[in-house]
Amino acid sequence: MDEREDWHLTEALHHEQGRGDPFAAAVRATRMSMVITDPNLPDNPIVFANDAFQRLSGYDRSEIIGRNCRFMQGPHTDLDSIAQIREAVGKGTDISIDILNYRKDGTSFWNGLYLSPVRNDDGTIRFFFASQLDVTDRVDVQSRMAREKSRVEAEVTRRVAELRDSLDAQRLLLHEVDHRVKNNMTMIGSILRLQLREAADSDTAEMLRAMMTRIDALATVHRHLYQADDVTRFDIGSYAVNLASDLTQSRADCDIRIRADLGRAEVPAGQAAAIGLIVNEILTHMIRPENAEAGQVFDISSRTTPARVELSIGFGPAEMAVRGADPVYSPSGVNEQIISRLAAQTRTRVAWSRTDQGSIQVTVVIDKENS
Repeated sequence: MDEREDWHLTEALHHEQGRGDPFAAAVRATRMSMVITDPNLPDNPIVFANDAFQRLSGYDRSEIIGRNCRFMQGPHTDLDSIAQIREAVGKGTDISIDILNYRKDGTSFWNGLYLSPVRNDDGTIRFFFASQLDVTDRVDVQSRMAREKSRVEAEVTRRVAELRDSLDAQRLLLHEVDHRVKNNMTMIGSILRLQLREAADSDTAEMLRAMMTRIDALATVHRHLYQADDVTRFDIGSYAVNLASDLTQSRADCDIRIRADLGRAEVPAGQAAAIGLIVNEILTHMIRPENAEAGQVFDISSRTTPARVELSIGFGPAEMAVRGADPVYSPSGVNEQIISRLAAQTRTRVAWSRTDQGSIQVTVVIDKENS
């Protein structure tokens, strides 16, 4: 079939378009590569190819007409893409796909193929229409982007692995520090207990017990820090409850319950030891033997506001009966000195008061700008 007969095919392709050369001329002249195949002939051969297809493929019309389009496939054409095209032809459906094709000179290009059946009035497929577009540049850009994405993902994976290894190393270091600090605390506690057994008088024994309590409080601070998910922050609310529990359980003469209402109340780890000792002095002052009567309750609450972190500790009878006492029930002596100095060091405010019902109320306030 020569070029003079091309217009007959375009006329048959869709007869609603009308007869005559203008449509045929447009198909032949367009820069879009186009072919028409006839599925009613053996092997669905090409029966029309415009000039743009000849330029794209490098083949002359005489080398194209009568051949199946598979002659443009090559060694690296994707078999799955071929199968998809074959399935579309078999089912008589449209398909749009990028497929690697080869020119006559052997060079490859990415073909943006669109294939569609052309049916007559009764729905029978008369032809297949196919357009081709060289989309090599687009596919190359996509391939480069995919390679760059893979490279970045590999780099991210590598860096994450390095960070994980670094965190594991830091975790091992923290465990080692934790182990050594606990050993040191245990050794100091053992020495104090030996001295306590050798104490010649009750005053010396009481001082040694107070010192042991402070060492235990520091050990509790340490335990809270190194068992937390974030070792840079210290939760003073949970610490106060834990310490109060330890102190009351360690004294056989105590019948004290603990009620807690804890919100998030964290301070920097660098302030943990000092604030922990402040809380210890407050609690130990509250549960002195003269206060260890039955039915006493610790009410501990904590919260964080936009401006500060607050810890509130109340101590008194469960039924809140009125008790005669001084208006302010604050510590004196060594307890007072320790609280005062550590509060100044951490810029913490400690306020003592007595409620009308007779309970002691202490508020510890740490400003956010200081924490």
